Amino acid sequence: MIAPSILSADFTRLGEDIEMVNRSEADWFHIDVMDGVFVPNISFGMPIIKAISKLAKKPLDVHLMIVQPERYFETFRDCGANYLSVHLEAVTHLHRAVHQIRDLGMKAGVVLNPHTNVSGLEDIIADVDLVLLMSVNPGFGGQKFIEATYDKIIKLRKLINDKKSQALIEVDGGVDLNNAGKLYSAGADVLVAGNAVFSSQDPAATISALKSIK
Repeated sequence: MIAPSILSADFTRLGEDIEMVNRSEADWFHIDVMDGVFVPNISFGMPIIKAISKLAKKPLDVHLMIVQPERYFETFRDCGANYLSVHLEAVTHLHRAVHQIRDLGMKAGVVLNPHTNVSGLEDIIADVDLVLLMSVNPGFGGQKFIEATYDKIIKLRKLINDKKSQALIEVDGGVDLNNAGKLYSAGADVLVAGNAVFSSQDPAATISALKSIK
């Protein structure tokens, strides 16, 4: 599956970019929420997400890069989030947070920074719907892909299988046509693509190409 990252869209024509994703073969909208504390950048908040949800015809995959994310779970649900992912590094009581998200009717995801080992998910993996592996350091678009991500996907896939989890593996950061095939082969289910899509001369064709890679 492909989830174009709205962080890389043209905000002067956001409605047009949303319609492009709607018409394309993309599966989700990926929406990065940054607070300037957990990561050194600030992105959009609730009003923008609510506006996107009114136009979007595909699920909203909301990635919270914020401290104390549990304060806002219900608010993001009300703004239209279908998938809500929190960083393992930002949540003290991860089990509680995952079940709060699911109890609110959303799919629950856990995000790992590049330096965080997948073994930290061993006791929660059966309860989550999604694991998002950051393949760049979070906070900014357009960074270089971290090659160690492939081995991390393989380890995570083994953990998911061993624990009989249904969790999807999502990868975010530096994804493009050059590495998509290797990511799929390693075991990724969902690829977040930002610059690769929105800087393309034909974004819809790029989405189609990313989906068709074997």
